Amino acid sequence: MVKVEGTLEEMYELFGDARQMVKSAKRSVASGKKVAAKAKRPLNSWQKYVKANSKKFKYKSGTKKGQINLKAMSRAFKKTRKGRK
Repeated sequence: MVKVEGTLEEMYELFGDARQMVKSAKRSVASGKKVAAKAKRPLNSWQKYVKANSKKFKYKSGTKKGQINLKAMSRAFKKTRKGRK
């Protein structure tokens, strides 16, 4: 940390310009061109299956109650048309 001493007028001379420069820099960055986001790859069939809420198998009792049962989901997915190889 740096200790700065001086009168109030000297402080404004030192730091007043810095505030204006920061504001102008923020404006120039905000007005600059935005870079296009990288295109997202499409979801595969398993990811689509897991994403669908109607397909989710949940534990009904025990320590995992309310969590998703991925083992049962994978078994059911493998029986679907898209799950077969």
